[in-house]
Amino acid sequence: MSPRTLTGWRKSSHSHFEENACVEIGAGPGIVGVRDTKHAAPRPILVYSAAAFGAFLEHLTDGR
Repeated sequence: MSPRTLTGWRKSSHSHFEENACVEIGAGPGIVGVRDTKHAAPRPILVYSAAAFGAFLEHLTDGR
């Protein structure tokens, strides 16, 4: 699956607009992409399986 198939990019609610410190996530079938808006386009994208990203979020929120 190519990162180009990722859609619905949205910024983290914890992004700091004034410093241009934004992290965005996008999704595709079974995958999640993460990119840093500080990088010039085309931005590098980290691609994870949806299951791995879900486990990461579960760890961050400690199951909340």
